[in-house]
Amino acid sequence: MSEGNKEILAPASARMFELVFPKDTNYLGTAFGGFVLSLMDKAASVAAVRHARTNVVTARMDGVSFHVPIKVGDAVALQARVVKVGRTSMTVQVDVYREHLATGEQQLATSGTFVFVAVDASGKPTPVPSLETPSEVAE
Repeated sequence: MSEGNKEILAPASARMFELVFPKDTNYLGTAFGGFVLSLMDKAASVAAVRHARTNVVTARMDGVSFHVPIKVGDAVALQARVVKVGRTSMTVQVDVYREHLATGEQQLATSGTFVFVAVDASGKPTPVPSLETPSEVAE
């Protein structure tokens, strides 16, 4: 589908899975916040690149909430999806789930939004495709 010269794509997403090792934790044995934010930024950037089809840069991290601690030995499953698009920017929602590997039990551990700007080869902001609405997907 297209809207004028602007291509419309379905919202892009990304999934990642990572194990938490002692090097990723503090003296209490829980994951450093910076480690979790780094994983979130990576997952979000993959979703943003998939949507923009060009390079992106992180512009902002918004409303990151740490709900439950992630412990050494846990796995983390990240889900990122583009939820809003501006002219050159995209907002990506990221949810991080703590998983106990032996039981498979998952719990939402961290969530937040990241804003990315699409850039061209010279590093200047470049337009991104619109998000496809659910009604357009059904057509």
